[in-house]
Amino acid sequence: MTTPATPQAHQQAPDAGPPGSYESPIPIRAATLGDAVASEWTKIRSVRATIWTLGVMVALMLTVGPGTALLLAADSGGGMPDEPVLALGFFGVLLGSICVITLGVLTIGSEYSTGMIRTTLTACPSRGRVLAAKAIVFAALSFAVTTVTSAVVAGLQSLILDGPAASGGDWVLATAGVGLYLAALGLLSLGVGAIVRHSAGAITIMIGVVLAPLVLALFMFDDSLRDLRHFLIDYSIPNQIGGIYGTTMTSTGPTGWEPPLLMLALAAAVLCGAVALLNRRDV
Repeated sequence: MTTPATPQAHQQAPDAGPPGSYESPIPIRAATLGDAVASEWTKIRSVRATIWTLGVMVALMLTVGPGTALLLAADSGGGMPDEPVLALGFFGVLLGSICVITLGVLTIGSEYSTGMIRTTLTACPSRGRVLAAKAIVFAALSFAVTTVTSAVVAGLQSLILDGPAASGGDWVLATAGVGLYLAALGLLSLGVGAIVRHSAGAITIMIGVVLAPLVLALFMFDDSLRDLRHFLIDYSIPNQIGGIYGTTMTSTGPTGWEPPLLMLALAAAVLCGAVALLNRRDV
């Protein structure tokens, strides 16, 4: 009887050396700002909040401005000889600003509420790059939608009502100026959302920023508060939007391109603060 051969343990050849590390056949390159922008564009166009907020904003602007023009045309016989017709867009823009504020906060606040921010920062560890990509995508989208809608509203109002002819500068302010102001207001909301990291809290703060200065100023009856009252009215957001159309509540508030530039400066300061806090905080 033949004894079966004993299996021998696998022995590594002494001259084979340690196993080499795995190398992916897929080319690997460092992530760039363009990659982050592409990622944020995919996110913002695939969530329902974008459709709802921008859809409601467009509906409000297209309804309120031309609707006001129709009512005035029926009441005044078709003309408004002493007032700029484009200024009627103010009411729709003021209501639409709440939608832009909501979308600006949700652009980053929804990621904190769902935990998606951990995945985002794992894919792109640079927090400043993530916030910059969100700001670029949100500002471009809100500016384009608001400017096109404002142009349609201004055109409809001019067709409905007769009034003083608006100059080219007035048309640019009533379209691109309004779009720039609302985009900057949305960026301010994005910065507040990044700082607060809670959607409901950030939206409440931003609504207070819109309404509180004007409401507080209305109850400052004492003469010692006169300067503070004028400051709050001049720089309240409703008065700044009116300044773009040339119809402010006071004669000392910002007008023309001053409101968009002021809002851009404020949004840039808040976003810089948000980047500093993001770099110091844990996710």
